[in-house]
Amino acid sequence: MTAIAADAGPQWVNDLMDALGAPGAGLAIALENLFPPLPSEVILPLAGFAASSGRMSLLAVLLWTTAGSVIGALALYGIGALLGRDRTVAMAARLPLVKVSDIERTEAWFLRHGTKAVFFGRMIPIFRSLISVPAGVERMRLPVFLGLTTLGSAIWNTAFVLAGYLLGANWHQVTDMVSAYSKVVLIVAALTVVAFAGVRLLRRPPKGRGELRDKPQHTRTPTTTTPPSS
Repeated sequence: MTAIAADAGPQWVNDLMDALGAPGAGLAIALENLFPPLPSEVILPLAGFAASSGRMSLLAVLLWTTAGSVIGALALYGIGALLGRDRTVAMAARLPLVKVSDIERTEAWFLRHGTKAVFFGRMIPIFRSLISVPAGVERMRLPVFLGLTTLGSAIWNTAFVLAGYLLGANWHQVTDMVSAYSKVVLIVAALTVVAFAGVRLLRRPPKGRGELRDKPQHTRTPTTTTPPSS
């Protein structure tokens, strides 16, 4: 197999694909699921570019990268299942400004919309990996989880691999566009956290006010002096 140009993406991804071919691309994507900072928007179009250069089969790239996505998501699902609801609630309740009622509302939302969250979450940077954890905590039926994860991952992976395949040496254009999308997602997530913290702080009663309200008031009983008897 002809080596991929060193300047055509992260060297470790190039090394995996040079050594293993399409399974190397799948392994890179599995690692990306477990370590979200590793960018799938770089790995996938790079794999498509490698396929367009004849270094590996396009169909093999699509199958192996989707398999890698499912394996990585399944590992995170297992972590969530091992943690379990009680342990997760106990850990989350220790976070500042987080109440058990917040966790219960989130749990109720996931029970109602979990299938959509898992499917569409596979197409949102950062969350595409993390969404597998609450699915495991809530013990979503494994066949359902695997089906939704496979379908969502296949759509995401196919779009990026084909883009890299069609753009060829210009595959970097895909990464540039998705980087802007990822930044928007991160900004929205950060603003949501800030808004949540702000609302929670505003609703918190001023320190000491509740204590003064509940503290019993001690009235001073006037003392009377008895005049000395003559």
